[in-house]
Amino acid sequence: MSTPALLLDVGNTRLKWALLPPTPAAAGARSRFVAAGALALDPRRRILPRGGASLARFLAQLPRGLPVLGCNVAGPAIERQIALLARRAGRAPPRWVRSAASAAGVRNAYREPWRLGVDRWVALIGARHAWPGRALCIVSVGTAITIDLLDASGRHRGGLIAPGPTLMIDALLERTAGIRRRAGSAAVTGNLAAAPSAFWASDTRAALRAGARQAAAALIARAPRAARERLGRAPTLIVTGGAASVLNALLPAAVRYDADLVLRGLAVIARSGAAPFA
Repeated sequence: MSTPALLLDVGNTRLKWALLPPTPAAAGARSRFVAAGALALDPRRRILPRGGASLARFLAQLPRGLPVLGCNVAGPAIERQIALLARRAGRAPPRWVRSAASAAGVRNAYREPWRLGVDRWVALIGARHAWPGRALCIVSVGTAITIDLLDASGRHRGGLIAPGPTLMIDALLERTAGIRRRAGSAAVTGNLAAAPSAFWASDTRAALRAGARQAAAALIARAPRAARERLGRAPTLIVTGGAASVLNALLPAAVRYDADLVLRGLAVIARSGAAPFA
């Protein structure tokens, strides 16, 4: 039996957590969590607001000695904050996963492995174990869009990074006074998922939303074709990330969605220990 663990996926806008129960080592990779949730981060400081009181209360309820594993792309400030909260709760600080040349059956394409974002690295591990033996095209939609290609042997074949839909709109509003004026004062990016899927818009605010969503969806739709050109076979397309729902109506029906891909990768690492930590 493997020991239980608390898993932390710290992104640019929120912290997702899950409790991994004790599970036989031979259990399937599609981990079952006994509990899961999310906490919003301060959008400017990228730490938990109000001193992390909600996480402190949560940590106080957990069993003593429960290991904590994390994946963090929000910067060192939140790592220090979480370590402080854990110490105050009488617990060991989290162990933070770092990208490596290889781990858990996945081989990194980057010559300098640390340059591959750790969230992308952990998602590759999660996807490899959830869909073993398949070529995979893994898309994460959040502040940024990342797309990574994994062949059937577990070899990472590279990837790309582009702005996410909200970031596309924010950049246009910041750098173009005319568009900003015509879009109006209300939040343009609010509830993008509910925006119409029509290609042609009849006002500036709708045009910004449509353009960002269509651009992101077109990039994602192009990825499997580019993967087929490289691998000679079509990969399974997997979409994850906090903003994936923004594009649901525009993506092919064959897409597989997994909102917890990073947490699943952390679960693999927790059970195998097959990754370096800070």
